[in-house]
Amino acid sequence: MLIREKVRQAVGLLREFDIDCWITFTRESELNGDPVLPFLAPGDVTWHSAFIVSKDGRAHAIVGRYDRQAIAETGAYDDVVAFVTGFKAPLQEYLKTLAPARIAVNYSKGSEVCDGLTHGMYLTLQEVLSGIGFDERLVSAERIVSALRERKTPAEISAIKEAIRHTQEIFALVEGFIAPGRTEKEIAAFMTAEVERRRLVPAWGQATCPAVFTGPETAEAHYGPTGRPVERGHVLNMDFGVKVDGYCSDLQRTFYVMADGESSPPADVQKGFDCIVRAVTGARNAMRPGVQAVEVDAIARKIVTDAGYEEYPHALGHQVGRSPHDGTALLGPAWEKYDHKPFQRLEAGMVFTIEPRLTVAGKGIVTIEEMVVVTETGADWLSTPQLDLKLIS
Repeated sequence: MLIREKVRQAVGLLREFDIDCWITFTRESELNGDPVLPFLAPGDVTWHSAFIVSKDGRAHAIVGRYDRQAIAETGAYDDVVAFVTGFKAPLQEYLKTLAPARIAVNYSKGSEVCDGLTHGMYLTLQEVLSGIGFDERLVSAERIVSALRERKTPAEISAIKEAIRHTQEIFALVEGFIAPGRTEKEIAAFMTAEVERRRLVPAWGQATCPAVFTGPETAEAHYGPTGRPVERGHVLNMDFGVKVDGYCSDLQRTFYVMADGESSPPADVQKGFDCIVRAVTGARNAMRPGVQAVEVDAIARKIVTDAGYEEYPHALGHQVGRSPHDGTALLGPAWEKYDHKPFQRLEAGMVFTIEPRLTVAGKGIVTIEEMVVVTETGADWLSTPQLDLKLIS
């Protein structure tokens, strides 16, 4: 159902962007597959395969003989042609009947999710198209692939919501497990066991999902749990998500482990946490279709720096979908490494994280990561926002 839904959506995008056809061209996809392939096929393909969607509403696939049945059973394609000796003849024949003036293919300088066509496959496609005089008609499919990934359908939103539900439930369970003396590895193992009990998989590699950081002077992000024990008077934060039907959640939560004699968190920890809540809320309130992503980042970044903290060394938030880092638009600053992503305008259906952070000296990192979906008039929470610091006594 999802593949039919996304192929129909692709037809509309081709019409919107006035591109005659879009070809996703791949081979041995388990080794080096195109990131967009899960929207077009129910599994991996082996031999050279071409998935062709045209703005006249037709969808056509040319695949190896043993891949044909699985592709045909999606119901997304008007015709699925199977070949044995070679793909060149059926591809040339179909494109000659289609006669497209512009052929979009999956390459992009600035967006990794739109850059699935390898250089070798690009050269192969050029060679095939030169035989029918179409080799000068290739253009980037970035706009199509970006929109296809970013404009979530109801089925995609439903899967993301379910992934978020499981993630929040596991966070609630681990809150009762965290205690002074337990190590980051023990806390992560508790969460991993719960993921397995629910027959789910982590949203990204298990080595860093969940990521658990306790106290000051940690790796801060993108690092596996260690044997470091939880100590009183320290902040503990976690980054975690799961997949449901191929769609991800990605949330972070912050806890404070009460020191002996404390009945409330110290002022510096509470101040940092409250600042992060304001930054997350301010960013979400600024989100609506047409706003540039960089503007949203600037709002949250200013809230953090105006409170006297250093600016966080990363983007405010990324899109989430079939990957925890998905889509082209990015809630980020105008830094070289982000290329044109922060200058994209928000569209309804985009799902973002919002995840500012700051350091409380001697205590640790305070951060929250929430997920929102852009609507026609603003942005709605997908996760239940953490508004209160979670206290471990």
